[in-house]
Amino acid sequence: MMDAYRRGWALRYLREAKAELEAARKMPYMAPSLAFEAIRKARNAIYYSLGEPAFIENVIREAAEKTQATEDPLLRFLIEIEGTVQQLAQFGEADGERVMKKADTLIQLASDIVETLTGEKIED
Repeated sequence: MMDAYRRGWALRYLREAKAELEAARKMPYMAPSLAFEAIRKARNAIYYSLGEPAFIENVIREAAEKTQATEDPLLRFLIEIEGTVQQLAQFGEADGERVMKKADTLIQLASDIVETLTGEKIED
């Protein structure tokens, strides 16, 4: 069961991620940075919906550092998200279209996860 504190933060980060992506669509000159911020917030929404974000970050970091792949599908998914965030941080402003597509996909995934774990339907 998710406590009210984490539920509130998960929903807030998800709303903010959607708002950042919408702003990126309206302001193409700022799209890459806004879309990257949307990705970060979508990731945070997932982390808050799963538990304590600091703990989840440590688990992901430790699992990513191991040489053999993890068999846990959720952990693999979280490692993949973190890898995407790190990759996009390195690209910066270089590939705005790619960042926008990744942001859109990740926000949809985050919405599905947060809705499932909170039991609350999120409006678009």
